[in-house]
Amino acid sequence: MSETPGTARVVFQPSGRRGNFPVGTPLLDAARTLGVYVESVCGGRGICGRCQVSVSEGAFAKEKLTSSAEHLGPVTEAEARYAQLRELASDRRLSCQATIQGDMVVDVPTDAQTNRQVVRKRAENVTIAPDSTVRLVAVTVSEPDMEQPLGEAGRLLEALVAESGESGLALDPALLPRVQAILRKGDWRVTAAIWRDDTHPPRVIALWPGDKQTVYGLAVDIGSTTIAAHLCDLRNGRTVTSAGTSNPQIRFGEDLMSRVSYVQMNPARLPDLVATVRAAVDALVAKLVADVGATREDVVDAVFVGNPIMHHLFLGIDPTELGGAPFALAVSGAVHTRAVDVGLELNPGARVYMLPCIAGHVGADAAAAALSTRPFEAEAMTLVVDIGTNAEILLGNRERLLAASSPTGPAFEGAEISCGQRAAPGAIERIRIDPETLEPRFKVIGLDEWSDDPEFAEKKDQVGVTGICGSGIIEAVAELYLAGVITTDGLIDGALAARSPRVVQKGRTYAYVVASEGIELTIGQTDIRAIQLAKAALYAGVKLLSDKLGNPEIERIRLAGAFGSYIDTKYAMILGLIPDCDLAEVSGIGNAAGTGARMALVNRGERRTIERVVREIEKIETALEPKFQEHFVNAMAIPNKVDPFPRLRQAVTLPEPRQMPEPGDGEEDGGRRRRRRRG
Repeated sequence: MSETPGTARVVFQPSGRRGNFPVGTPLLDAARTLGVYVESVCGGRGICGRCQVSVSEGAFAKEKLTSSAEHLGPVTEAEARYAQLRELASDRRLSCQATIQGDMVVDVPTDAQTNRQVVRKRAENVTIAPDSTVRLVAVTVSEPDMEQPLGEAGRLLEALVAESGESGLALDPALLPRVQAILRKGDWRVTAAIWRDDTHPPRVIALWPGDKQTVYGLAVDIGSTTIAAHLCDLRNGRTVTSAGTSNPQIRFGEDLMSRVSYVQMNPARLPDLVATVRAAVDALVAKLVADVGATREDVVDAVFVGNPIMHHLFLGIDPTELGGAPFALAVSGAVHTRAVDVGLELNPGARVYMLPCIAGHVGADAAAAALSTRPFEAEAMTLVVDIGTNAEILLGNRERLLAASSPTGPAFEGAEISCGQRAAPGAIERIRIDPETLEPRFKVIGLDEWSDDPEFAEKKDQVGVTGICGSGIIEAVAELYLAGVITTDGLIDGALAARSPRVVQKGRTYAYVVASEGIELTIGQTDIRAIQLAKAALYAGVKLLSDKLGNPEIERIRLAGAFGSYIDTKYAMILGLIPDCDLAEVSGIGNAAGTGARMALVNRGERRTIERVVREIEKIETALEPKFQEHFVNAMAIPNKVDPFPRLRQAVTLPEPRQMPEPGDGEEDGGRRRRRRRG
């Protein structure tokens, strides 16, 4: 038993992590404290059901383990409701609802653990003219002289000013204790790193003995689910290595608003969220410098981008004001600080620059995407969309540029989908459905073969078929529409059950069975509704910006981010996720935010460019626009209720519109739809 009164000992399996917790602590909070990854999409409200666990053993008595039932709090109203509406096995509890009442061993099932996500944020090939904020200057300093009593730091500055021509040059105070030792180690020959951002006076931030040839900069895109970091040679602007990782803040909430809710309910845990993301970046730094045989002291500059909530959390700022109107940013302009002030172990004098945020829900990552795609310089009317839990939208050209965000939710990342998962090995990422037989063929992450290839059966056990990720669910719903399984209103045609065993009845609605070996993967009516809600929110945001510009013809579309780059643009348009456009002018552009961060790192002039552009961008708050609801309702249809999509129809034969009655048990589904619309 736990030796501390009022506490209980909890062991999580299969990780083996354990700790003592006050009686009454929710199991999910205990898991987060110990770093045990348990999915939670709804922020602990007992709605998503992703945080299921089973308690296999009870109290740690010396004689025997007692029953586990008495060591858990009673079933809550939220749990009972979830079990009634969905399905909750008799040996499972929702860890966000079940409270600790005594010692126990908790099993975290594989379906409740965060999937081993594939981080798809590579460094895109771009040419960036090198003109970084850091310049290496090597000088020989005169030795001490009884006739010349000037201090050694002063003689160093004199030599550097003479060699570099920099006026007003100062020495970073952190270097003062080390100047004499470095001068003597280099036999009076040293290399200085002079930092010279246009908005600040020049300063010597680092010093090495002898002649140093190379220093590095760090460009980091902090996403809500993944973090991507790039190490760049500041002399020539080349990206020498890149690395990515999942954002470990996922254990505090699957999406951004879940994390804001977590901080609101647990304000004392804010430092934990800050430390978690900083530690993840620090681990990436260790990997990057090791890749090129460098040290942390070789990294002298860093640029960070992220959505407003990640931006604030990385800086240690409480993000709760971003959780509701008016979505007030603590700071919106560019941030200049030192690496040591944000907990990063780089060169002691290393600087950090964070791009400006555009608005309360349009962050520095959207600014970086604008910098890399440059719609503000284009003649053509350009739409840039970074698709995530919040879709960030830019629309315009060199005459006028507008920005907005739209709350798509986590459905595109596999959440809110009954068989959904993140992009991990075993997840279906491509799917095709035969319109005659309604039989599917699909491709999973980790294998090159499609499911109808003979080699697939031999290799599938290597990764399994575990779920459907975002790109797969987009194609699945679009293919179901093209095959006539669902109508333009998104309703599954139950009459097809007589024609194909793939269409099955689930309660009063129907579902489509994608795979049935091992884990049954089905796409049900509520899954299709979740995708409709997400795509309608994004499309409505685009339509609002288009309205403000007088509804011009959109001439090109760029889809940013890992999800935007891996979805098939044709299926995105069939679904009505993006507006009508020549398909040849629609493309994924990879990690545009990371590219923009690299541009601002390698060329200081790009920092001034994006600071100017952000001041000029017109910000539209979708929640305050009266036409958002109208556009949203129209966009629920596939591809759209009123927009005809003429260019898409030239490339793809779309089914003729047909109507079906609403499903008999639409009460739950309709309630969800009404709640999301009000939100």
